[in-house]
Amino acid sequence: MRRLFLCVVLLAAGCRAQSPVGAELERSIDKQLHATFNLPPFVGVKVVDRKPSEQFAGYDKLTVMLSHGEQSQKQEFLLSKDGKTLVSIRKMDLTRDPQAEMMAKIDLRGRPVRGNPDAKVTVVVYDDFQCPYCSRMHQTLIDVLKSYGDRIKLVYKDFPLKEIHPWAERAAIDSGCLAKQSGAAYWDFADYVHANGRQIQGDKRPVDAQQAEVNRITLEVGKRHSADAAALESCIKAQSKTELEASVKEAEGLGVEATPEVIVDGTKMDGAVPEDELRMVLDKELKNVGVEAPAKAASSAPGQK
Repeated sequence: MRRLFLCVVLLAAGCRAQSPVGAELERSIDKQLHATFNLPPFVGVKVVDRKPSEQFAGYDKLTVMLSHGEQSQKQEFLLSKDGKTLVSIRKMDLTRDPQAEMMAKIDLRGRPVRGNPDAKVTVVVYDDFQCPYCSRMHQTLIDVLKSYGDRIKLVYKDFPLKEIHPWAERAAIDSGCLAKQSGAAYWDFADYVHANGRQIQGDKRPVDAQQAEVNRITLEVGKRHSADAAALESCIKAQSKTELEASVKEAEGLGVEATPEVIVDGTKMDGAVPEDELRMVLDKELKNVGVEAPAKAASSAPGQK
């Protein structure tokens, strides 16, 4: 709620009219909103409109402006006619499918798929190859795919936290070079790097040496999968960030701030999600599209793997 109240909308300057609820009641509303929604003290609360509610008898529709400097946002509440009760309300458009809208913002073109490419349920992971929590999530997903493999498709997108993970960006770009030639090579790389991150980082190994090790692994994986060596070497050398930057921008637009971020058909799950929680969401989404969940997942007790 706190973040919602701080969304940016320009506030027009001008003279302020007398409060529609009176100064004393407005002070009470100010205190209640700050306390209930843990608003920072610098957020201003101003009642800007009050009119009878057409949907709720005995209540007025109250419009409150929350502001800080030039930033502001309007929120609507219900105020009882006697001025003793304030109710938080939020209008939701049931004709919209927020999950479908989220998935429509994710570009999966050209990304390697694990599982069934034609599956009705899609799992997207915004991944950082150097993130230890991503490595844990990666292993969980591999385990889950053993029973869900033909029912779901898994796609990784890049969101390297280069400020704290010095070789993550290099790994993201190199993996993209492999993906251009072979989906199998990409997943081979993902498996190896997520399982051997500590070896890549080494003991106080310089960043240049860590990145060189990532390049070496990439070329080795490419050779195993009969990749065009010259094209792969050229791609690694170029270190083009075009696709990577597009992936990062896309993730930020979806509100991704950390990794791993798992999105199951538009349902976001932050962090290294426990296997039982992931299975629960997968089962729900499979049911939504008329696909039966695997027996093992359906019968698993909470916390069981």
